[in-house]
Amino acid sequence: MPPADKANFAGNFPRTLDDKGRLTIPSEWRSAHTKDEPFMAIPHKDGYLAILPTAEVNKLREKLSANKLNDSGAQDSAAVFFSETQSFACDNFGRVVLNRELLQHAGIDKEAVLIGSLTKFHVYSPDRWQQLRTRVGGGKMGEAMRHLDI
Repeated sequence: MPPADKANFAGNFPRTLDDKGRLTIPSEWRSAHTKDEPFMAIPHKDGYLAILPTAEVNKLREKLSANKLNDSGAQDSAAVFFSETQSFACDNFGRVVLNRELLQHAGIDKEAVLIGSLTKFHVYSPDRWQQLRTRVGGGKMGEAMRHLDI
């Protein structure tokens, strides 16, 4: 099992929320985590959920810890930002419950697609994922590589 800061989130995993609204995280993605190391779900401005593992949350924590308490703008922004996020851990079967507001933000009703992004992963509605693939070169690997400069 790789350490949390070396986890590689790669792949494309279509999922269906169960009757209790739970989403199953792929075992290879949760294997670098313990229940003491939760993920954080962030509603991305582009209409999906960015899911940060502990290593990425720690980077965010380090960055935000430099904000002074008397910096009202930074404190207000942090309050608004984190009021819309959710920390969560997987149950013993790898299932999580994302709150209704996050699912609505991502346009997810029953179906979702989990997409790896190396150091984190994203949760899309199937329609929004297909729109992104079309927008980024029709899903052609060469076009994506060009955008990433690799």
